[in-house]
Amino acid sequence: MSDLRQELIDASIAHFQGCIKKHKVNIEVMLNNAVGVAEHPDLMDSIDKELGLIAEYDDKLSVLYKYFSNGIQ
Repeated sequence: MSDLRQELIDASIAHFQGCIKKHKVNIEVMLNNAVGVAEHPDLMDSIDKELGLIAEYDDKLSVLYKYFSNGIQ
C-alpha cells in the first residue's frame, strides 16, 4: 500500500510542477512575443491570472511536500 501512496504523491508532484511550468511559459510568451500579446487585450489582467495559478499550484506543492512526503523535495 505504501507503494501506491508514493506513486500518488509522485504523480501529484509531477502534476503541480507541470502546471507551474505551463503557466510560466504562458507569461513568458506574453512578455516576449508580440503574437501572444495580440491574443490578450488586457495583458496585465492575463499576467495576473497566470501568476495566481502559479501561486495556487506552488502552494499545493509546498503543502504536499510539508505534510505528505516526509520533507523530501
